[in-house]
Formats: sequence, structure tokens, C-alpha cells
Amino acid sequence: MKKHIHQLLLIAALVTISAGCKKSRLDLVDQSAYAYDTYFTNIGALNQATIASYATLLHPGLWAREYYYIFDLMGNEAKRASFLLGAEQELGDYSFGTNNADQSALWSSLYRMIFRTNLVIDRAAAWNPTATADRAKLNQYLAEVKFLRAYAYFHLVTLWGDVPLYTDYQTTLNNNYLSRSPAADVWKQIEKDLTEAEAATELPTVYPAAELGRVTKGAVIALLGKVYLYQKKWGPAQTEFEKLMGAPYAYKLDPSFDNVFSTTNQTTPENIFQIMNQQWTDWGIGSPYYMFGNGAEQVGKQTHSGRAMEYGWNDWKNVYISNSAVKAFTYTNPATGQPYTDPRASSTFYGTAASGGDTMYCQQCTTGAKAFPFDATDPQGDYRWKKYEYYNLVEKYGDPKSPINGQVIRLADVMLMLAEAQIQQGNTGNAPLALIDSVRARSHAFLYTTLGDKDNAMKILMRERQLELCGEQCRYFDLLRWGIIKQTINAEKAAEPGVGTQPFQDKHLLFPIPDVEKNYNPNVAKDIQNGWN
Repeated sequence: MKKHIHQLLLIAALVTISAGCKKSRLDLVDQSAYAYDTYFTNIGALNQATIASYATLLHPGLWAREYYYIFDLMGNEAKRASFLLGAEQELGDYSFGTNNADQSALWSSLYRMIFRTNLVIDRAAAWNPTATADRAKLNQYLAEVKFLRAYAYFHLVTLWGDVPLYTDYQTTLNNNYLSRSPAADVWKQIEKDLTEAEAATELPTVYPAAELGRVTKGAVIALLGKVYLYQKKWGPAQTEFEKLMGAPYAYKLDPSFDNVFSTTNQTTPENIFQIMNQQWTDWGIGSPYYMFGNGAEQVGKQTHSGRAMEYGWNDWKNVYISNSAVKAFTYTNPATGQPYTDPRASSTFYGTAASGGDTMYCQQCTTGAKAFPFDATDPQGDYRWKKYEYYNLVEKYGDPKSPINGQVIRLADVMLMLAEAQIQQGNTGNAPLALIDSVRARSHAFLYTTLGDKDNAMKILMRERQLELCGEQCRYFDLLRWGIIKQTINAEKAAEPGVGTQPFQDKHLLFPIPDVEKNYNPNVAKDIQNGWN
């Protein structure tokens, strides 16, 4: 009998919910679990539920591992080395299908985030505290989870288009087979969540050190501006972004570009929203191997990333920086008409002096500085990532963990989005010029004296985003929303040594609906065309 009970409990633990959080078919009650009706009735419990919503940012498909592979490879900023196989290889050459493990994990974790945020909203409404302090904290937590829900749906609608729209916990429990909602309805829900979160007076503009990483009002405003920008609502986007340029917000460009991606970047004044890979709230440091298929909280509430070791050229060396990304750092200086190598190259990759890449590492090691050991003059281009690495401090890492926080939204990104919103409305004058030049001045790049007409201004803006945000999982989204992803990716892949293909097809404008969802939800499955989306 004990053997059968153990098997049943194991099965119950493996049953999932729709898109990563499907309602269990079993009615077994875990007596040690949090009880829906009785547990979430104090502010401490609601805080734990809110933090659990953040935890999904480190679940499979998201920021602990797969997120940077998906968008660096598909945006052709990274290219795979021979060690990188399976799902990641499919991403780089666009050979993935409906069963790609990384894309499926992304879908599932985004819906898991939505499920958890819906639970917080549901239980907050049921509790309805009367104490002033409890009500203030509760309103703060509601604003935080509305940001997270909007963040999840922003990815779903941008990458998959029409998707099921779950906006309350009870729907997930009682009607777990929602059809896909039109993308326009999803965008409206995102705007609603962020507008309500921004209106919450209890949401802080800053947090004490122990709570760095929680959603601030500035993060809400930045994401709302981005949501407007992606819908080509240039005026509202400009209005939101401009709020962050002065009081009560104290964001500043970090004087050191390198510090934004260093082991001390959690306190840079440029942070607007970051993924905490440092200890925070009640989270410590857990197993560095959790990212291979486990949720973060399953192995000691860990808070670090595997990116440094996985991208690390002196460690697992799974990827290179692509040749096209390297070449983008050399362009024409309009004042001289001569080729110019952008100084951000040496902060982004290791390579040759001619390419602008850093040629030394281990500058602060006890053994002393060393020369970068690979030959980037080879036709294949052996350029390696420096951004988000810390080889200046150590020669090798030893574990797939990194304390460098992930930059989700930072001030330079917002400044360039603000400049874009202005340019798209026909303003190519001093306002967008000052924003672009401020970002460039921080890295000591030459300054523009004019942006020219709208077309030329957009070309400058596009290059600025490519160089400033290289390796930050922005380029794929930028190319997609600008409508130039197919021709750009195919041209770059065709010119890449050892590639020579044009893999991007029209169907790739949207990710395929994962098999895990099609096999579970018949209302989604019947809406899919050509077995893709």
C-alpha cells in the first residue's frame, strides 16, 4: 500500500497546469502544502506569493539559461560553437519546429508566471485587509504582479501573436481550455495592467538594498512606454519615457559601460529592471545546476545565471559572437568619411586590435594579465564574448553560476527608445540628437552633429541600439518590430563564413505554437494553420 501511495504522490507532482501550469486531474491533498483558502490571509504570505511570481523569471526558458540563447542566436548576435547541440543548434540555424525545447519552455514559464500573478490578485481581493499598513503593502504587491503579468503577455503576444488570455485565477481552474485571443486584446490587457500599476501610489520609486530587483514605478513606466513603442503609438511612448528623465527618478548613465555588466552591476544607477543574480529578500545562493530543467526554488532558492560559463571562451565555450555583430562596430564617421571602430567593441567582445575587441584578460588575477589566446584573424572569426563575463577577475569560473545581474531594461535602452519615438514623429533635431550623443559620450564614441532626415536618423538609431545593446537580447525584438528581420538575418547568415544560407522564412515571423500546448488544449490546436501558428 505504501508503495502505491508513493507512486500516486509522484504522479500528482508531475501533473502540470495548462502551458506549464495545468489543473491537476487528481484530488489528492498535500497536507504540507499552502492552502488556497486559509494560507494567503496575511501580508507575509502575500509577499511570499509575490516573490514566487518573480521566481518564474529563473525558470526554464527564461533568464537563468534559455532566454539568452533564444534571442542571441535568433538575433544572430551569437553563433553556436561545435559544443552547442540540440534545441540551441536549431535556434541558430532556424531549423526548429513545434517541439523545440527552449521555445516550449519559454511559453510554459511565461504562463506559469501568469498563473502565479493571477493567484496573488485573486487572494488579495479575497483577503481585503483593513489595516492601513497591510493595505499599502498589498497595493504595492498588486502593482508588482501586474507588471510581471504584463511582462509575460508582452513576450507572448510579440512572439506568438494570438494567445490564450488568462486574467484571473478562477478561469485557470474552471476553464483551462481557453481559445486564443486576438493580439489586439492581449495588447489592451497589457496596457491595462501597466496603467493600473503606474497609478498605484504605494509602488516605490526605489527600494532598500535588501529588496533590489523588485519592480519599481520606473520599471512600470519603462515597460509601458516600450509597449506603446511596439504598437507604433509614438506619442504615448514618448510621454512615458520622458517621465523617467527627471525627478522623482534619479536614473543616470553609469560612468563605466563595463560596470553595467560586471559583478557589481546590481547597484548601477542605470538599472531600471534587472534579474537578480545576487542574494535578495529571502533568497540565497543555491545549486548552480538548477537551470538544467528545474525551477529555481526547487534547489534552495538560487539566484544566479549560467551565462558566464556557458558563453565563456575559457570554460564551456558554447558560442561565439557572430562575425556580423563584430563588423557592425566598424562604420563610417560622417565627419571624416573614414572607417571608425566604436570603443564599445572592447567592452563587448575579445578579438583583434583591428576589430576593436579586447586583446587581454585576467588583468586583476593574481597571476597577472594574459593575452587573449584565440586567433580571430581566422576566416571563421574566432571572436568571443566579453559582455556579462568576468575574465578580468578570474581565469576560469569553475561552476555554471554568475552573480552578474541580467539587464532587462536600463536607462540607455530607454533613452534610445525615447529618441526613436521622437524620430518616428518627424523630430530629428536637438532632442533625439542629445539622447543618442549622451549614450555615445559615455563610451567616448564620436558625437554626431546632426541626424539628417528621418530615414538617416533611423539608420543611426538602429545602429546605436545594435552596438549599445549587443548581447542583451534586444536585437531580435528590434528587427522584428522594425519589419526588417527576414532580409537582415538572411543577408548576415549568407555572408557568415561557414554558413552561407538564408534560413529565415516568412513563417518565422511568429514562433510556432508548442506541441505541449496543442496536445493539451483542443481550442488552441484547432486554430493553428499549417501546423505552425
